[in-house]
Amino acid sequence: RQRVTLGFTDHLSDRFPLSCSRSPPSPSSLIVLLSDWGARDRLMAHSAAACFLPLLFTALFLLSSCSFGSGIPTRYDGFYYSGEVGDWKDVIVVDAFLDPLCPDSRDAWPPLKQVVRLYSPRLVVIVHPFPLPYHNNAFVACRALHIANKLNASSTFPLLELFFKYQERYYNGPTKSMSRSAIIDDMAKLANGAVGNFSEFLSGFEDWKTDMAARTSFKYGCTRGVAGAPFFFVNGFLLPDAGSALDLETWKSIIGPLLKNQREQISVQPEESRRIEFETDGP
Repeated sequence: RQRVTLGFTDHLSDRFPLSCSRSPPSPSSLIVLLSDWGARDRLMAHSAAACFLPLLFTALFLLSSCSFGSGIPTRYDGFYYSGEVGDWKDVIVVDAFLDPLCPDSRDAWPPLKQVVRLYSPRLVVIVHPFPLPYHNNAFVACRALHIANKLNASSTFPLLELFFKYQERYYNGPTKSMSRSAIIDDMAKLANGAVGNFSEFLSGFEDWKTDMAARTSFKYGCTRGVAGAPFFFVNGFLLPDAGSALDLETWKSIIGPLLKNQREQISVQPEESRRIEFETDGP
């Protein structure tokens, strides 16, 4: 009996390879195997390792992807329509996630510009290009905005408005028979009116940095839970009715009370607290 058991355990790896999907040993073989407690323990260890190792490798792969694949950008994402990077302490910050080929984003843009004119400089508006996956050419358009911003930052929003004005020519239907290069060439011609220098703009699509910038904008939107366009965040909080355009009156009902509360908080702040705050603001 001992000789049979040893023969069985010597060939354990051949009979039962490290896989969770293989069928178990036959009852007769199992009875012989279990007669040797050491062999039973080894079988259990093999089975546990076979089940655990694939999970371990998957977890390590996901950890490496999260740690090194995404990366943290060197600057805050987005294009500043009003305000600039600096002290946001006494301003209202609006993060707008827009798809240049989305009709709702197009309709949301004029009221947003109006509210900027109404409340500037107390209002900071940052536009994040967010290509919706069911708009086939949206990522190319978002990349075009990053190219424009790199060549001439003042041309970014004129190009965005050109996309809004002529976006129907880049819808899925009209471009279904066009190649990718033909669509890029057409967008470069459109951008020529805002950016100028057609050849330099076109060569921007060969720059891997503009591709990564467009990807970063999309990934940033995903980290914020953006699932459509337009999406608006005010001071970091998502507004209701996400995915729908907001008119001027709605914006006024949101921004106006916030600025009023800011002024009231500043006016009632004790003199001693303001003095201490001023003194601690230094280097």
